[in-house]
Amino acid sequence: MSLPTADTLAELVRLPAVLSVPGDAWTGAASTGNRRGWAMPAASALIYLGGMALNDWADRELDAEERPERPIPSGRISPTAALAVGAGMVAGGVGVAGAIGGRAGLRIAVPLAASVWTYDVVAKDTPAGPAIMALCRALDVLLGAAGGDVTRALPAAALVGTHTLTVTTVSQHEVHGASVDVPLTALRRTAATALGLLALGLPAHEEEGRGAAGLRRLATAGAAASYLAIVGGGYKAAVAADGDAGAVRQSVGTGVMGVIPLQSGLLASTGSWLRAAITASAVPVGRHLRRKRAVT
Repeated sequence: MSLPTADTLAELVRLPAVLSVPGDAWTGAASTGNRRGWAMPAASALIYLGGMALNDWADRELDAEERPERPIPSGRISPTAALAVGAGMVAGGVGVAGAIGGRAGLRIAVPLAASVWTYDVVAKDTPAGPAIMALCRALDVLLGAAGGDVTRALPAAALVGTHTLTVTTVSQHEVHGASVDVPLTALRRTAATALGLLALGLPAHEEEGRGAAGLRRLATAGAAASYLAIVGGGYKAAVAADGDAGAVRQSVGTGVMGVIPLQSGLLASTGSWLRAAITASAVPVGRHLRRKRAVT
């Protein structure tokens, strides 16, 4: 078999979805003031992309029946090569985390990598699947905090984890559709996550003037509203479609990329303006790329 093309590899790892990753580690770093954490998105991206490849390797037999156009069942890449890509990227991500954060980075990156493997190979199609995936994204936030006071990043990690739990629960119904209760519950959880983000922006910061505090709270509120409109809008459409598979699949794609305004709001709540703006700028880019390539 010939070597896979760059386009095949990009499809295998769901390349556009990587835009949803940097905000995790940046949020953890901003929550703790950890300077090393600003470079952790490199490790996060490798682990995330590797996990996507492992996902297709683990699903190769099911995809042959339900999604034969994907890279492995279509014959564009062999299962062995897909496994090598996934395992190599995850291992590389752990190595980068160790290089950036030392032992503190490895203490989080290793459990993160183990959680990725567990989800893809063991837990994905079980009731524990959404919780394991939520743990992956929560640990990704904490990876940015590695080396600092990790407990300060726990509220942000909990919100990202809750968002991920919601999206992953709905994703289990992408192929065959769902009862209307599934997207309705997701809509309610999304509203609760938006309220949690809003609450994180309320406390005053030390040595922060009234004007700066007001601006920070306004920016956090705006991001919460954007998050609710984007992600909640997808679930609302799925509710209106009575859980139709196409509408559910669309809401999952929206949810995957919809973590970006949540991350931007979390960064704004800490006063990390530059990285909040950079993260927010990925929303239109991700929307454009989603039209060309699937993210789920």
